[in-house]
Amino acid sequence: MRTILILILLCMAQAACRQETASPTVSEGAFAATEAPAVAGKKAYDQACAACHESGLDGAPRTDHPEDWVGRSRLWQAVLYEHANKGYMDMPAKGGDDRLNDAVVAAAAEYMLERTHPDLPVD
Repeated sequence: MRTILILILLCMAQAACRQETASPTVSEGAFAATEAPAVAGKKAYDQACAACHESGLDGAPRTDHPEDWVGRSRLWQAVLYEHANKGYMDMPAKGGDDRLNDAVVAAAAEYMLERTHPDLPVD
């Protein structure tokens, strides 16, 4: 459940924060297929999510700030995953990049949750 939530957050963040540049996207091979999920999650977060979730841009809940996540659904991990994949409010589905696969989105969401809520049990 936590992994799903993390994936949703990462996708949503990437979509909302994505800039049109010539740099490679997550889906264009920035991650090796054999990379550990934690490594891929950090890379995806840094590339697609950090711009919004480090600063709180457009109301994005900030990573490492648990208070930004207070008042969210008790099912927030599952909801996060759904939002990351399908989009929510200002955050487009899969960060605006339909080429992103679910595993990369999930890894990024998991990375974000582990940083923000290190004491939560892993699903």
